[in-house]
Amino acid sequence: MAKYTELYERLKKEKAELSERLEHLRASGRPSAERREGSPFGKREEGADEALELEKRLVLEQRLVESVNDVEHALQKYEAGTYGLCDSCGQAIELARLEAMPHASLCLTCKASRAKDAKGAR
Repeated sequence: MAKYTELYERLKKEKAELSERLEHLRASGRPSAERREGSPFGKREEGADEALELEKRLVLEQRLVESVNDVEHALQKYEAGTYGLCDSCGQAIELARLEAMPHASLCLTCKASRAKDAKGAR
């Protein structure tokens, strides 16, 4: 259980770091008043560049939100006394897996099974 406490502290730190990155990303949106001058393609090129940057920022933001949610789920499991148990089968998640990914919610067997199912569904 002492190892789980150490992982819990890592999760709290990771949540704070992810939340800070997410907040910074959301605050760093380039204002539309900031335009480049002298482009031979004018506003169309600027618009395309801005759309690409916005799309990249939104994808990164979505990944950060998903990561924060995963970490929060792990923290809730710890507080509920179910940390380290697979969400799917209820068996213990391997300690080495938790050390590598403290927010892991599936054992390797269930994770592999879901990955195989997802690959077959394509």
